[in-house]
Amino acid sequence: MGLFLPQRNVFPFFGLLLFAFGVFFATAGTAQTKYVIGFSQATTTEPWRILFNQELRSEAEKHKNLTLLVRNGQDSVPKQVADMEEFIARKVDAILISPKEADGLTKVVNKAHQAGIPVFVLDRDISNDKYTQFIGGDNKLIGRAAGNYVVARLGGTGKAKGTILEIWGGMKSTPAHDRHNGFWEIISKEPGIQILNKPQDGDWKQDKAYEIAANALEQHPKIDIVYAHNDPMAYGAYLAASDIGREKDIAFIGIDAIPGEGVMWVHEGKLDATFLYKTPGADAIRQALKHLGGEKIEKRLTLPTDTITPANAPTILKHHNLIK
Repeated sequence: MGLFLPQRNVFPFFGLLLFAFGVFFATAGTAQTKYVIGFSQATTTEPWRILFNQELRSEAEKHKNLTLLVRNGQDSVPKQVADMEEFIARKVDAILISPKEADGLTKVVNKAHQAGIPVFVLDRDISNDKYTQFIGGDNKLIGRAAGNYVVARLGGTGKAKGTILEIWGGMKSTPAHDRHNGFWEIISKEPGIQILNKPQDGDWKQDKAYEIAANALEQHPKIDIVYAHNDPMAYGAYLAASDIGREKDIAFIGIDAIPGEGVMWVHEGKLDATFLYKTPGADAIRQALKHLGGEKIEKRLTLPTDTITPANAPTILKHHNLIK
């Protein structure tokens, strides 16, 4: 006679077993891999950089499996190199870097890349493409947009006449050269337009642009337009002109379009126009996590731009609750 086991004992046993396996697989399926990402910022002395950091941190906080290490390069190439070396030594899962300048940071970016660490170069490019991804605006496109705006303001294609003071950003950075080259590509076709000064480095700073503009105003009785490579420098030039009562005779054009800064200055009539240069902060976090998660990403991610004038500035400011 065979051994008989009552059914009431079998099914609870297998039920508990199946439940245990279900809990195990459910837990395994929801567990998230934890990542450490290092970020080397060129500086935090410019409003655009502060917004950049804010947007990057805000996006990082949405991902509970992410630890973000932020380092301030303090406008120093050696400091940024040291910060990068720290990340490499710590074997972080990915590195984000917005370089102070191209040549000085290329070697250490390549070193991280060769060590097998995904590197995301943000805003300013390096001297080669030995990295995982570049994220930033198309600075030549923005320069061309500024050039077309200036040509239209000075009389239109084939008829434009006027004098321009150009204030460069950091001359060892790729955005400054691209913003000049794109601009020059357009205005060089207009024989009636003249750039008054040789390239002068405002290093993206308002105070340095003020001095460049003040000296130019002493030398040139007529300046039609100031084209500065960012809004703080355009505003610095505006202040220099207003100090001697010439601000109403000159149009001031910048780049960045931070709502509380450049867009507000356009709305207040201090700048004639600005061009959106979106920060790559949030996109950098999203792209890095995609890559670490095994998703395919593009080698270059170009961020959108827009032209901000007195016509659309109020809409932007209302959207950000800066005016009623």
